[in-house]
Amino acid sequence: MSKLEKFLRGRFAAALMAVLVGFAISAVVLIAAGYNPISAFAALFHGAFGRPKYIANVFIKATPILLTGVSVAFAFKTGLFNIGAEGQYILGTVLATIVGVKLNLPMPLQVPIVLAAGILGGAALGAFVGWLKAHFGIHEVITSIMCNWIVFYLCNYVVMSDTFHKPNSSSALAVNPRSYTMILGNWKKSDAGKEFLSNIPWLREILLKTDLNYGFIIAVLIAILASIILTRTKLGYELRAVGFNRDAARFSGISVERNIVLSMLIAGAFCGLAGALAVTGIAPHTITLLAGMEGYGFNGMSVAFIAACSPLGCIPASILFASLIYGGMSVQQTMGAPSDIINIMIGTIVFFTALPGLTPVLANMVAKRRKDQENVRVSKDGTPLPEKEV
Repeated sequence: MSKLEKFLRGRFAAALMAVLVGFAISAVVLIAAGYNPISAFAALFHGAFGRPKYIANVFIKATPILLTGVSVAFAFKTGLFNIGAEGQYILGTVLATIVGVKLNLPMPLQVPIVLAAGILGGAALGAFVGWLKAHFGIHEVITSIMCNWIVFYLCNYVVMSDTFHKPNSSSALAVNPRSYTMILGNWKKSDAGKEFLSNIPWLREILLKTDLNYGFIIAVLIAILASIILTRTKLGYELRAVGFNRDAARFSGISVERNIVLSMLIAGAFCGLAGALAVTGIAPHTITLLAGMEGYGFNGMSVAFIAACSPLGCIPASILFASLIYGGMSVQQTMGAPSDIINIMIGTIVFFTALPGLTPVLANMVAKRRKDQENVRVSKDGTPLPEKEV
């Protein structure tokens, strides 16, 4: 097998082709709408990576998408479809806000407790969905969707409650500043912090003009942890065994019900952490009245599919997704092109990622061509001989 064949049969080739096709179709749409696709894509990349603060904002936006993507990928690897990532994320923001408002502990205690509240919220909701699946056979897609809306209205109830509502606004009270997970916290805005950063212009731009926090670093560590659990541990083996064949897993002594609940619990915990990090790391550090789903859980599904449900693959996929979303705003601002172009691109990428048989077809074509060339024999003067004389 040639190197080209191996490449075309790999996951990266499928993802790369999906991205290229997405850009190609978007270029056609831009041309049809009367815009220069080269200028549009240049504006997109400049809007995502043209300045240090743009890059920082891409990583900020990628953080919740990465965590929800890892959640969906983890559940999918164990035979479950966690379409409830959105609700688990929202519940994580709600509980992190409640605990962050009510507690006023030293930062070394406050931050872990607030993050733990979000994690427990997402984990509890995921475990509940898994429990219904394991003990009553109710499909997780149905219960997850219903839980999404239950948590959606719970969030609005908390925001408008007398205890947590911020007067004259559509948001809840902000969490205690000791809950913040921003890099350098409030020190960067002090006189000493500004003086220190004045000598490093690019770092000053990042830290003073964005809400750069520790979220993406934590999300990457979670992705690595999820991959290790799935591939290097007994727990991961049992989870994947249950997802692959429940009857065979039960016959070998593995508790199917326990592992279904545990899988959804872990997946929900990742989403809950995403919600908690959003509250503690990004201004205004609170939750607001929701008019619709925020989309982080659903974007996480797209990231998981682009990454072929690989937790590690979700890292570059989330950066790509976030750069398209964030950089896409520049296309509209610079050229006046509709932002729907970016949605078309993202949808196309996800669509072609869902066609895993496309690149193997190309690999088979390459293999056939190579085989035909190998079967051709030539005479001493270089002319091909008829097949019967070979």
